[in-house]
Amino acid sequence: MATLEQHPFTKLLDVSQHFDINLLDNVIDAMYHHTGVLQQVAQEVLTNLVDHPHAWTQVNVILERSKYLETKYYALQILEKFITSRWKSLDRNQCEIIKKFIVCLVIKTSCDPARMKREGVFLSKLNLILVQVLKQEWPKHWPTFITDIVGASRTSESLCQNNMTILKLLSEEVFDFSAGQMTQEKAKHLKDSLSAEFPQILQLCLFVLSNTQNAPLVCSTLETLLRLLSWNLGRQHAILHAIFHSNLISNLVEFINVAMLRNVALKCLTEIAGVSASKYEEQFILLFKLTVDQLKKILPLNTNIQVAYAKAKDDEQSFIHNLCLFLSAFLKRHGQLLEKRPNLSEMFREAHSYMLLLSAVEETEIFKICLDYWSHLVALELYKENRFSNSSALKRPSRQERKKLYQDVLSQVRVLMVSCMAKPEDVLVVENDHGQVVREQMHGTDATTIYKTMKDTLVNLAQLDSADTAQVMIHRLVNQVNGAEWSQRNLNVLCWAIGSISGVMKKDDETRVLHTVVSGLLNLYEQKSGKDQLNVASNVMYIVGQYVKFMKDHWNFLKAVIIKLVEFMHLTHDGVQDMACDTFFKIAKECPGHFVRVQVGEEAPFINEILNTISTVICHLQPQQVYAFFEAVGFMIRAQKDQDVQVRLMERYLVLPNQAWDRIILQATKNTNILTEEETLRQLSSILRINISACRAVGHPFVVQLGRMYLNMLNVYKGLSQTVSSAFQNHGEMVAKHPLIRSMITVKRDILQLISGWVSCSQDPHMAAENIMPSLLDAVLLDYKQNVPAAREPEVLRTMEVIVNKLGVHMTNNINRIFDAVFYCTLDMIGKNFEEFPEHRVHVFSLLHAAVSQCFPAFLYFSPEHFKQVLHAIIWAFRHTERTIEDRGLQILYTLLQKVAAEEVVSHIFYQSYFFEVLQHILAVVTDTSHTAGLTMHATILAYMLAQVERGKVNVTLSATIPANNLVHVQVYIASLLKTVFPHLLDVQLQVFVTGLFSLNQNIPALEEHLRDFLVQIKEITGEDTSDLFLQEREAALLQAQQKKRNL
Repeated sequence: MATLEQHPFTKLLDVSQHFDINLLDNVIDAMYHHTGVLQQVAQEVLTNLVDHPHAWTQVNVILERSKYLETKYYALQILEKFITSRWKSLDRNQCEIIKKFIVCLVIKTSCDPARMKREGVFLSKLNLILVQVLKQEWPKHWPTFITDIVGASRTSESLCQNNMTILKLLSEEVFDFSAGQMTQEKAKHLKDSLSAEFPQILQLCLFVLSNTQNAPLVCSTLETLLRLLSWNLGRQHAILHAIFHSNLISNLVEFINVAMLRNVALKCLTEIAGVSASKYEEQFILLFKLTVDQLKKILPLNTNIQVAYAKAKDDEQSFIHNLCLFLSAFLKRHGQLLEKRPNLSEMFREAHSYMLLLSAVEETEIFKICLDYWSHLVALELYKENRFSNSSALKRPSRQERKKLYQDVLSQVRVLMVSCMAKPEDVLVVENDHGQVVREQMHGTDATTIYKTMKDTLVNLAQLDSADTAQVMIHRLVNQVNGAEWSQRNLNVLCWAIGSISGVMKKDDETRVLHTVVSGLLNLYEQKSGKDQLNVASNVMYIVGQYVKFMKDHWNFLKAVIIKLVEFMHLTHDGVQDMACDTFFKIAKECPGHFVRVQVGEEAPFINEILNTISTVICHLQPQQVYAFFEAVGFMIRAQKDQDVQVRLMERYLVLPNQAWDRIILQATKNTNILTEEETLRQLSSILRINISACRAVGHPFVVQLGRMYLNMLNVYKGLSQTVSSAFQNHGEMVAKHPLIRSMITVKRDILQLISGWVSCSQDPHMAAENIMPSLLDAVLLDYKQNVPAAREPEVLRTMEVIVNKLGVHMTNNINRIFDAVFYCTLDMIGKNFEEFPEHRVHVFSLLHAAVSQCFPAFLYFSPEHFKQVLHAIIWAFRHTERTIEDRGLQILYTLLQKVAAEEVVSHIFYQSYFFEVLQHILAVVTDTSHTAGLTMHATILAYMLAQVERGKVNVTLSATIPANNLVHVQVYIASLLKTVFPHLLDVQLQVFVTGLFSLNQNIPALEEHLRDFLVQIKEITGEDTSDLFLQEREAALLQAQQKKRNL
């Protein structure tokens, strides 16, 4: 088989010779219609040809002579690539020739409606290329473009339609996609230029809308108008004058009757309605009246919009969505105009009736829009006294008048909130990658966001009228009990709503409502059976879990709830035991002191009863539920402040796991083989996890229990480590999948987690460092170092990280030992590639960060080789392709630089040895587009390093050639380095960039934007004309920033 260099297709890459169009057609055909090696060769040739600096010279020949549309489309790709990367390398004559060629081709293709339709994809690409040219040429080298395109649009409807597309694309490029594609100065200049030309474009749009019956042209015009309105209305209020003094509003309203146009027309009206301008109040009211009158013809108020939406087609559903946006936008901005005019009360009522109907539509996005309005209305409008324009001669209604005005609406909104309350944040009990059962709370999901907004809205509604809110809830509860509205879903939603207003009502009102609710639910519980009864039980638990504050003041109620929860813990049905344990957990965490004090009418603290029956309570629970129960009881024990009593409670609290632990340890002293039995390992893991849960809740006082187990735990750890190591040495890495080995590794992990868990909550770091650490380090470090890589447990790294972070300076003397055992060997494991050992790479850099942050003096005693290895590890981390590792590497570097700066002697050595190495690597990631996610941290580090030089904090000579001035040397170094890497950049560009690095080093956001500008510039080759870079304007801005910095 011929190599790529020998393949006939490669003749295309020599564009200095006669360009073979037929051969290009064959390559394109191979690319799209063949497979295998031929397709791969074709793809490589086409990729190389696009990047060829002179390929653009053949584009006109390809477009004229090629038979295939795919080939012509490829020619446009060549042209687009050239324009975006090498346009400025052309002289003006060449630019004008290409510009004229593209314009003529666009006109030729779009003037013929049939051809325009037939070659739609080709024309779309042409339009995009023309826009790329405009970004380079307009307005400086093509100042008449807007005038030209407006004038040409009046000559042909098909040309006009395409011109509208071009204007829309240009506005999108300027306003939407300029970030990362243009420098700040250029983007600002183009935005200002396009905004200044908006009146011309608006007049063209008005002309088209008033003088054509061509529906596709009208649709294209409205789409362009929509984009321009959305970007310019907020920038120029003068545009409103032109809009309101034209027939645009009436045209847009009429288009609502046309199915093809109604959606985009309504979007345009929404953009206009979303602007505030007190001088146009009457015009806004007229806009709304005309729109609502038209709307009532299409969608009368007696329409069941919920049902209509479910049956509607896509464009009809989009109309309902857009209607929701329009009403919400207008009422937010101008609702007060309707509110303060008695003659508009009917329009006010109709608008809110539509919003209520739309709120019932079962579509999440529509509901979110409605919810946003109701939240705005309740939270802002009804609690603010200065919402009306000061220019209005009409007085604002009093608070009581407003309350009366909104009374019926708000009552219906309460019904809405109560009848469709979203599900609260979920607490999930899941098994993690290590087989451990953990509790996870779901945050940031769409559902939880909706719940929070609905909860806040209902809370505000309850504060406005608690009696009506209670009446709505109790009425719906009665309908649940009598069966009129019974369903599990309805009951869930109702209880979520009731739970959301906990603590809102007055104490007596809340007592009455909660008593009614709980009594009703318990009656319902007795009525139901099977899954329905379990559903009621879960809702009872949810309600009481939300009203913990109420139960703090009502001990008898709290005690009854706990007894009921224990009863539910024996119901072995999906979810019920989880709910019972979660509610018990929440109550114990919120009011633990109630259980260790003697309450009125009681002979002893209630914790005694819990501890006496603990074996009975947990007998039907699953492991994860047992752990949750023990953690809950741990909160109670922590609340006991008498240390002697607390110790006695702890002994009773953990008697069951301690008995099991003692039995296993006794057997192991006689026969260590018992530690290799699956059942023993399962029991050990369960015992340890109970202790982990208990430690998490009890905190530092758990040291009593830890001391009881500690030495035996470490012996178990050593014994299991020896067994696991032998297995790996004898059977290879595949043995890690063996169930028995996995169980051993799990027990080792649990031991480490118990120890690190106690250390993290320890209140005596000196005691922990002196009494706990020596034995732990002896047991763990050597085992990790001597193991084969696959047998090294990442939990060791995490444990060391926790310990170093918590114990801080007390671990300084141990850092060298820890690094020698776990750090360097881990680097060897992860340094081979960016994929293997993902847990190890995360934890090893977390450990390094902890050591640098908490124990930096330890690094002063590292050998130069070891310190260099640490620094190179940090560099490797922030150049990593995984975001987590990159971020951690940058954080470590920033911390290291700050620590170094605080040590004068060390800083001299560091700066002389590593300053330029670090600077070089930081600049490398700054200019690598795959690392732009970390740009804020890049800017922070660069600013810090350069500020140190600028302030004279780098007291060591960095250069032998310029010994007296480190600042000049660093500036020259940066410019030279970047010139080497990006030779196409002009010296003036580099000069402005370097100047900006120093001028903006006290303003991180501005420096970050400066770096983004540079990322744009390195993509493009620049010629003699640098006006498009706005370098003079940029230099002036940087000079001003430098002066401001000096003043500060």
